[in-house]
Amino acid sequence: MSGSIEIKENVRLAPLTTLQVGGNARYFVTAETEDAVIEALAFAEDKGLPVFILGGGSNVLISDTGFDGLVINIALTGVSEFAEKDGTRYVTAQAGEDWDGFVAHCVENDLAGVECLSGIPGFVGGTPVQNVGAYGQEVAETIVSVRYYDRQQKELVTLTNADCYFSYRKSIFNSTHRDRYVVLSVTFALRKGGEPKVVYKDLIEHFAERKPSLVEVREAVLNIRRSKSMVIDAGDPNSRSAGSFFKNPIVSRDKLGELQAEMGNIPNFPFGDAVKIPAAWLIERSGLNKGFALGNAGISSNHTLAIINRGGASAGDILLLKEEIQRTVADKFGITLDPEPVFVGF
Repeated sequence: MSGSIEIKENVRLAPLTTLQVGGNARYFVTAETEDAVIEALAFAEDKGLPVFILGGGSNVLISDTGFDGLVINIALTGVSEFAEKDGTRYVTAQAGEDWDGFVAHCVENDLAGVECLSGIPGFVGGTPVQNVGAYGQEVAETIVSVRYYDRQQKELVTLTNADCYFSYRKSIFNSTHRDRYVVLSVTFALRKGGEPKVVYKDLIEHFAERKPSLVEVREAVLNIRRSKSMVIDAGDPNSRSAGSFFKNPIVSRDKLGELQAEMGNIPNFPFGDAVKIPAAWLIERSGLNKGFALGNAGISSNHTLAIINRGGASAGDILLLKEEIQRTVADKFGITLDPEPVFVGF
């Protein structure tokens, strides 16, 4: 015990992650308030310990040796709504709120802006870090501000959307200022009575010509995700994953032209002056199909982008499969696939 927080030792981390792999945390604390987060960080600094901030555990790969420092499990909860202005409702969610629970709350209250992000595992606090996105929507579209603790300046600060420098799966939280800020809450600007965003191919085809409601879009997204085992389900071994393991690579139009001259048509979509190629397509076309297994790790039989723990997998098993996929795609296409999850304790 340290002050008002309880510091535990040698806590198993695997059960706290969706991949269900990883060793122990040397020290572990559950932080339910901003003060608890600050106190835990002071404990780590006093002892000279590295710190890892753990949210919902849905986007991490923890090493078999665990983490030789302090793991702070963010457990701040609560959702509050502010005044509406010109049809925009401002909603603040604490970092430890379940993300899909928050999306459900918004949809139930007829608030548009996050409906396509239904079913994504993890906590609210992790969404600005990676600029979480799916089915044609990103959190950067609705985030107004992020409240965080600055470990360097030792103060509570609020960043505006522009200050976060959001781009594809990126923000200052996982790039230029990695490990400096601890997200405590996020404020979103949502449209009361707004129309859902239907720009993703699967959704456009699903609804054909008609205009769906927010509830219908949420249900459609959940059904699509379930069909790909991208909704956490204890009864579905394919969902024992970290979600999409690789980012869709961004390549120049010249590179795309070279590949298409050699291999024919390659699916792609515009990304500024470049194009994005679906990583799943690259993996499949390199010969690694759904259900491919390497020891206790495998590719989901429902989604090529998900690496799964087939049962009893170690972090080492997951890494070996990751490297096999990267090598095979690089040999075939000359493209390097970058992983999405955060690697901890390696």
